[in-house]
Amino acid sequence: MKLRISLLLALSVMLAACSSSPDDEAIDSKVLNNADALYQRAQTNIAAGNFNTAQEILQQHATRYPFGPYAHQVQMDRIYVYYKLGNIDKALAEIDRFLQLNPNHPNLDYVMYMRGLVNHRADANLIQDLVGIDRSDRDPSKAEEAFNDFARLLQQFPESTYAADAKQRMIAIKSRLASYELAVARYYLKREAWLAAANRGKYVLENYPNVAETEAALAIMMQAYGKLGLDELRNDAQATLKANFPNSDYL
Repeated sequence: MKLRISLLLALSVMLAACSSSPDDEAIDSKVLNNADALYQRAQTNIAAGNFNTAQEILQQHATRYPFGPYAHQVQMDRIYVYYKLGNIDKALAEIDRFLQLNPNHPNLDYVMYMRGLVNHRADANLIQDLVGIDRSDRDPSKAEEAFNDFARLLQQFPESTYAADAKQRMIAIKSRLASYELAVARYYLKREAWLAAANRGKYVLENYPNVAETEAALAIMMQAYGKLGLDELRNDAQATLKANFPNSDYL
């Protein structure tokens, strides 16, 4: 527990550092009136992790030079900065606006990838992870959106630089979604809603067949079908569990 508290304190310091603006030097008119210099000022702050300052500068750039040569890059930088700041709503709004206005942009795969990252982050809860709280039963809608975002990226840009990472994240998201289904199934078991529990386990097998959670899903099906007196289905689930997880504790 002491270690977890220390991690939380360290996290608080890190977040404070990321959101602070140590570069408090006022931007003089010479920089403001030079698109190149203003953009470079924003990049300097991004590189230093001064994301609040970077966001303010990028906003000024977008206002002063909405149609300049940096316009699209400024939009993409704002997406990244909002993501780093954890500002989910603004990041998604910026992404959707970019996708709508620039359907043929050469960096479209990056923007689609960032949409997946933003939704994936919206689903995550770092504080709960640090203190070891299991909240697999929380609303999975953002995880589902992230999964769909990455799937669209892979469909449209299978050779993208971001494809490999998107695939790995989709595997993790499938596990997250399967965990949610198991949490619901276990709730039904407690309520002795055996058929509903069995159906949730079956759903995991049919939709997330290659994740570790299938072991528990099969065990839930065994228990539920047994309670229902459906011995053939129970035996099928047990046989599948034994074939795929021969050392399972559920056997």
